[in-house]
Parts: sequence; C-alpha cells; structure tokens
Amino acid sequence: MRRRQFITVLGGVAAGWPVVARAQQTGKVPTIGFVGADRVLNAPWAAGFAQRLAELGWVEGRTVTIEYRWLDGHPERAAEFASEFVRQKVDVIVTSGIAAAAMKRATSDIPIIFTASNDPVGSGLVASLARPGGNVTGLSNEATDLGSKRLELLREVTGHLHRLAILVDVGFPQAALENNEVKAAARSLGLEVVPLEIRRAEDIAPAFQALKVPADALYVVGDALLTAERTRVTKLALDARLPTISNIRSFVEAGGLMSYGPNLADQLRHSADLVDKVLRGTKPGDIPVEQPTKFELVINLKIAKSLGLTVPPDLLAVADEVIE
Repeated sequence: MRRRQFITVLGGVAAGWPVVARAQQTGKVPTIGFVGADRVLNAPWAAGFAQRLAELGWVEGRTVTIEYRWLDGHPERAAEFASEFVRQKVDVIVTSGIAAAAMKRATSDIPIIFTASNDPVGSGLVASLARPGGNVTGLSNEATDLGSKRLELLREVTGHLHRLAILVDVGFPQAALENNEVKAAARSLGLEVVPLEIRRAEDIAPAFQALKVPADALYVVGDALLTAERTRVTKLALDARLPTISNIRSFVEAGGLMSYGPNLADQLRHSADLVDKVLRGTKPGDIPVEQPTKFELVINLKIAKSLGLTVPPDLLAVADEVIE
C-alpha cells in the first residue's frame, strides 16, 4: 500500500474510534458543547447532568470539558452557539429541544443529544424514534400527547371550562405543534378556543388586551421566550382572573395555577447516559429516542385560593408538589 493511501486509511480508522480512545491517544479530553434554555432555571439541572456524567467516569475539568451556553429567552442565539461549537470541534453537543434544529443545521458530523423535544419526528430532528439515523438522538418530552391531560386537569379544578385561551409563540415550530394538538383536543371537548399568538416579548401584553370576552382558563405553550417572560405572563393572567396550566413547573413557581409534564431535571440527568454511550463509540443514529418515565403535577394552592377555586382533595393527593 502506498504511503498516502495508508495515511488516508489510517485517518478514516481514527475517525471511527470512540472519543475516549482518541482522547487516550492524543492526551486531549473530550469536549461537550452544552446549550441550556435558561441560566437561572436550568443551572441546577445542568449540575445534575454533570454529576451523572461524573458517576459514569466523565469528571468535569479532569476527564471531560463542558462548554456552557445559555439562550436566556433568545432562541435566535442557537445558530450562533452552533457555529461556535462547530469551529471548536466539540465532540458532542447537548442541547434543549428549542435549539436542536439549529444544531442539526450546523453540522451533520458532531453527535447531537437533545434533552427534550415536543415531537422529534414531526419536527424533522430524527427519522424515527426507534432508529433516529444521522447524528441526532435524545429524549422526547411527548408534549404533543399531553395536551388533553392538561385540559382535563383544568376542567377538574375550574369546574366549568367552556372558553379556552391559548398563549403560544407561533414563531417557534415545536410550540406550534403543541398548539395544534391542544386546539384539536379542546374542540373535541366542545371548547371554544381563543388564540393569543405572539412572536416577541413585546406582543405578550397586547395579546392579553385583545382578549375582549373573558375566557375560563389559559393554556400556556411553554418555550424559551415565554419561559423567560413567565413572571409577566402569570401576572397578566392573574389580572385577567385566568387559571393557567403549562408544561413547565417554573410557570407555577412564578404565579401560575398548575403545570403537568415530564420531569425535565430527570431528563437532563438521563441525557448524560446517552452522552456516555456516544463518547464510548455508539453512533447517535443507533440510539433510540427515549420517552420520559417521570411526570410531575405541580399546583399553586395560593393562586387557586386567590382565584376563588377549590382544588379537589384527590387531585392534591396525587400532586407531586403543592405550593402554599
């Protein structure tokens, strides 16, 4: 074999080595590019992710480097972070579902693990849940399957649910998917739907002002923008005497009534197991997308009382957390 051919073949073999083996050869520890949705909310979850990595042998600062980036209500920064990680040639990217599409557009080579995606197949992140293919896999949060359950919870607490307002950032594709599912579920229950559609933070207050005829409740489709603006959203909802439900507990902590959805802290911690597999040589496309196993119902009893609502005792009994 000619020398040039030998070098080419050897390079191809090296590219196929597990990251851990290449790191041992070069003395360079692997680097994880991490994109979180909200620094304040997600920092404790990121710590849990790093802790789980350490349990698997990847100790931050010793056997692995983690480069943290935060969207903090600006999902458009995902493309900037993606370009940065490609330039840095990180070994794997861990990202919220919000930023996953931008990461996928930026690279078809670097493995990408998404920590939560409303509909990874429908949004084009993966070919299928069982066989993702390509360089992307992760955890689905099944948001498109939980809308009906949240509406049932609202009806149980309010006692009368006829007119439902839905607050959604229509500029975010995954939010649009959940919005469509919730509208279909609402109509199947005979509910009148009032869309409150926004694209920027500046649209939130006018959306509430446009609600001329009172609704019975508000469904908040959580995304990076609305999560960052959660305090404003919950205040406007309280001013309008609207019980709220969302998929993210941070809305309840900020003054919303209820949330029901996957335990995102648990999912982020579990994503470390997928990272471990990738760093040890498994191709992302061969790792099935996993669905959540832990869900949590959070109820703000103080807000319920301020709205004149009585939460049924059996619902309080099954809640994972009750804020009083």
